[in-house]
Amino acid sequence: MAVLAPLIALVYSVPRLSRWLARPYYLLSALLSAAFLLVRKLPPLCHSLPTQREDGNPCDFDWREVEILMFLSAIVMMKNRRSMFLMTCKPPLYMGPEYIKYFNDKTIDEELERDKRVTWIVEFFANWSNDCQSFAPIYADLSLKYNCTGLNFGKVDVGRYTDVSTRYKVSTSPLTKQLPTLILFQGGKEVMRRPQIDKKGRAVSWTFSEENVIREFSLNELYQRAKKLSKAGDNIPEEQPVVPTPAAVPDGESKKEK
Repeated sequence: MAVLAPLIALVYSVPRLSRWLARPYYLLSALLSAAFLLVRKLPPLCHSLPTQREDGNPCDFDWREVEILMFLSAIVMMKNRRSMFLMTCKPPLYMGPEYIKYFNDKTIDEELERDKRVTWIVEFFANWSNDCQSFAPIYADLSLKYNCTGLNFGKVDVGRYTDVSTRYKVSTSPLTKQLPTLILFQGGKEVMRRPQIDKKGRAVSWTFSEENVIREFSLNELYQRAKKLSKAGDNIPEEQPVVPTPAAVPDGESKKEK
């Protein structure tokens, strides 16, 4: 099992690894990282290298090089411990049916401003977040039930588009517990979001269940209003938002429950 798990993780990551290797920067970095190891262990190249080994063998690492490699390995593992853990332990990405439009750093603003009669519910997520992956099938199911001409569902990966997280004030730090974040836009402007953020910048406890999303975002009312607007045609004037005023943000509990 200890051998099987890394192999499964490697096969599962092949498509991403291929895209990663296709970028010259990462490919060059990987080659440079392996260059010294290859030169030190590959005859006859290693014969011309200096060594401090007692046996004088230039084709093996001396104690100083071993210490440097162990130190660098520890640094890499510490900085990437979350990614290394999630590579083998995170649940698979949701691949089921959905009515969701995916935005990038340019299309999100354009789409929100294109037709201000359309109400948007946008999820700000990151693929590395287990909470986001757990919420993905729930959000997809909501999009299948409530998506219509005047009520649309969107997603944007703030783990990939960091400037979007800055513009919409969605922190990607695991300490703030702000992922995922749902924001309701009406008339191109933010009306409400869940989870709310306290004065310390941390997410107030809120459970991302289907019932909570329907209740807090008044999806039934929004859906009925959007259907009426679509039937009435283009001459209907814009109405006031249906969503109730969000409650005040407490300073207390900040850990988001699942």
